[in-house]
Amino acid sequence: MEDAEKGSQQHPDSIPEVGEDAVTYVGPPPPVMTEEEQQALQQELVKVEDEILTLSQVLAAKEKKLADIKRKLGITPLNELKQNFNKTWQEVTTSIAYRRTSETLSQASLKATTAFSNVGSAITRKLEDVRNAPTFKSFEEKVETLKTKISPSASTSNSGQQDSDGPSAETLISEPDDSPTHETPMN
Repeated sequence: MEDAEKGSQQHPDSIPEVGEDAVTYVGPPPPVMTEEEQQALQQELVKVEDEILTLSQVLAAKEKKLADIKRKLGITPLNELKQNFNKTWQEVTTSIAYRRTSETLSQASLKATTAFSNVGSAITRKLEDVRNAPTFKSFEEKVETLKTKISPSASTSNSGQQDSDGPSAETLISEPDDSPTHETPMN
């Protein structure tokens, strides 16, 4: 509270702004006019306001006539919107920026397609390398052996029981083949 009082004491010539009266204090004071000049300006003000009102009425009448003509021609707001959209789209597609962007995206698409093709080929080659590796071949042989040992016993079993003559699947899995394997590190 004291700060506000000190501030007003420091600037005694400042006037608080209130409503429309503040406008007169913000700008320079209006020039001093004679009564005749004021009356002439008042008349001109009334005349300009009348002209604005007349122009507004003429504009409203023209807009009404325009709407009536469009209605008679069958032009609906939706049709106008479609026409405006088509016109705008045509302007966009014929613009230089659109053509350049389209060309750039086309080139980028070709490069991306090539890159994806190269990646696919590299993955295919790598999978072939893995499949041809001795470790994979040894694993593949063991699975094949297991498959052939299990298949005959499963086809000759009665009511889900295995023959007691052949080895069980659990035995084949738990007892690994003692043949040496050659493991090579993968690249």
